[in-house]
Amino acid sequence: MNKETTIYDIAKDLGVSPTTVSRALNNHPAVNENTRKKIFDAANKSGYQSNVFAANLRNKRTKKIGVIVPRLNSSFQSSVLAGMEKVANDSGFNLIISQSLESYEKEVSNALTMFNSRVDGLLVSIAGDSENMDHFTPFLRKGIPLLFYDRIADYSNTAGITIDNFQAAYNATKHLIEQGCKKIVHVLRSTKNNVYADRLRGYKYAFLENEIPFNPDLVIFTDLIEEKGEEIVKQILKMNPLPDGLFVSNDSFAANCIRHLKLEGIRIPEDIAVVGFNNEAISRLVEPNITTINYPGYEMGELAMKNLINHLENPSEGMLHNTNKITLRSELIIRASSKKK
Repeated sequence: MNKETTIYDIAKDLGVSPTTVSRALNNHPAVNENTRKKIFDAANKSGYQSNVFAANLRNKRTKKIGVIVPRLNSSFQSSVLAGMEKVANDSGFNLIISQSLESYEKEVSNALTMFNSRVDGLLVSIAGDSENMDHFTPFLRKGIPLLFYDRIADYSNTAGITIDNFQAAYNATKHLIEQGCKKIVHVLRSTKNNVYADRLRGYKYAFLENEIPFNPDLVIFTDLIEEKGEEIVKQILKMNPLPDGLFVSNDSFAANCIRHLKLEGIRIPEDIAVVGFNNEAISRLVEPNITTINYPGYEMGELAMKNLINHLENPSEGMLHNTNKITLRSELIIRASSKKK
């Protein structure tokens, strides 16, 4: 096995001090250009590898940031992660990504793994059935910055980034009402976390404002996975009279519902007008195109990572220092799936 080249080997070969080699490899201005070039050439020729791990230990940093997402096979989460990774890479950090699969137990396990991996900071979108947040306490005790995004937790004054889900759901429901819909089914996940609880409140408020009685039988809770689409449509078709509107909490599931409704001879939007959520690519690919809420996932990822790294560099500044909540703007995009008028 070949011996690994060190800065001492390079210094001996070139007749300079190890300190000069170290400074040159870190582009220190004290080393002149000619010496720096000789050292770089020698390092490349010998196959020298910088010991980043040792350097990070000296700096008490691992340059790793943990991210826990509910599901990786989510168009929205993929968009968020893309925004996070761009900012992290530009700042010299690497991401460790894990998914909770909407499970509290898995989220607890993921948090422990991140803690033991000595991540410099942690970004979390909480699982669908998470209520107790005690598994994040070790991060706060250790002074490791913790930031929630999208699905945020009201936990120990931590910071969070989300959209106004109440307003977004209100706008979606109000639009369906303006199209003449009065019996609107709302399909969503459990209201244990802020996202769906706020959307349900917005949905209810649109009825209240338009003096339409709220019917709890029109609210359907499900996992929003593909296998559930046909089951939900069967449940809708059993309602008498048939609903005239459908508001679904993500576009993929809305597209799935449209497919099964059309197979049953239901016309979209003439019989049932449909609104989705997230502005996923599929919303523009199915026929008819789906009316949806534009959720700025990429921007959310960028903003979350910028705030976390800013806190690492300047602990006394930024939103994590003040434990603020940032609310991003969303937008209703009206397409053919809901336009009855």
